[in-house]
Amino acid sequence: MTDLPETNLTMLTLVKPEGQLEVSLERRPMPTPKPHEVLVKVLAAPINPSDLGLLFGGADMSTARASTKDGQPSITADVPPAGMRAMGGRIGDALAIGNEGCGTVVAAGDTPEAQALIGKTVALLGGEMYAEYRCLPVQMVMPLPDGTDPADGASCFVNPLTSLAFTETMRMENHSAIVHTAAASNLGQMLVKICAKDGIPLVNIVRSDAQVEILKGIGAKYIVNSSADDFMERLVEAIVETGATLGFDATGGGKLAGQVLTAMEAAAVKRMTTYSRYGSDTFKQVYIYGALDLSPTTFSARSFGLTWSLSGFLLTPFMAKAGMETVGRMRKRVVDELTTTFKSHYSHEVSLTEAMNVDTAQAYNAKRTGEKYLIKPHG
Repeated sequence: MTDLPETNLTMLTLVKPEGQLEVSLERRPMPTPKPHEVLVKVLAAPINPSDLGLLFGGADMSTARASTKDGQPSITADVPPAGMRAMGGRIGDALAIGNEGCGTVVAAGDTPEAQALIGKTVALLGGEMYAEYRCLPVQMVMPLPDGTDPADGASCFVNPLTSLAFTETMRMENHSAIVHTAAASNLGQMLVKICAKDGIPLVNIVRSDAQVEILKGIGAKYIVNSSADDFMERLVEAIVETGATLGFDATGGGKLAGQVLTAMEAAAVKRMTTYSRYGSDTFKQVYIYGALDLSPTTFSARSFGLTWSLSGFLLTPFMAKAGMETVGRMRKRVVDELTTTFKSHYSHEVSLTEAMNVDTAQAYNAKRTGEKYLIKPHG
């Protein structure tokens, strides 16, 4: 490690007691790998919605302003009272950001497993990726084929494994088709390709005609526009045809999750031969896995009977439940289809310093469909 720099430039997010959020860059000591760890030079790390939840949290980004800290650029924004209540547990703690990334192993501990990775391109999972270097246990890295573009390897975990987890959940819970919201996202497009390959009927909910065309272009069959006047009618039709009883909702807030349950119930009632005042006995499950809409989750009318569930979904607990064999199979598929099914597309590439520009930060925090940012910590 003698040819490595002494410090590691790292992005941090801090909530202050006076109602401010500060995002800054700090030079931290270069980590030294333990016997079972590797030190990776981070070459690319995506900005996912899950990263933004930690990065900016409940801050009002319309108040964001540029500043400096220890000679490095920083961003300060005001946090309203509701945001302070939501982030009460992290006040005063400077937290490193970035769920996943890709880089080259430049140093390793003395175990054979760690030493074998020196010089390899690896995908990383474990947080703190918005940094020049990251030290991790060998279990938290995934070797990639020689010559892999770091941009292709950067998004190996969160979106690919989450989309595969949806289909695995479908099988584990004995469903046969899926409804997915915000379906034109990078993750949504991966799910379209997975379901097409695996023969799984998939109902895609989007919010504009432009997004309809995006999904048509990659072969999606069932696409419903939530902004159309006949949205519910078309959604019920698609669920009748597919028999979908499992949904994954990326929006979180608003009424969309309830609308999906309502449409599932309407489709189930059409199949009933006798009336029941309790609704159908078809079990309907919707999982909320995102928070694109920060408003409360609401049901305009609870018109989906009594056989239903609305739950949260997170990749890490799913993998723990699914077991090593299933997760190993999922990871292998990601590597095998890295540049096809699981290829991510980025609209912007920025350095750590450029990510601290206020206008840039407001742009990637907007989470616009078709705009995905990639941080390249070494410029």
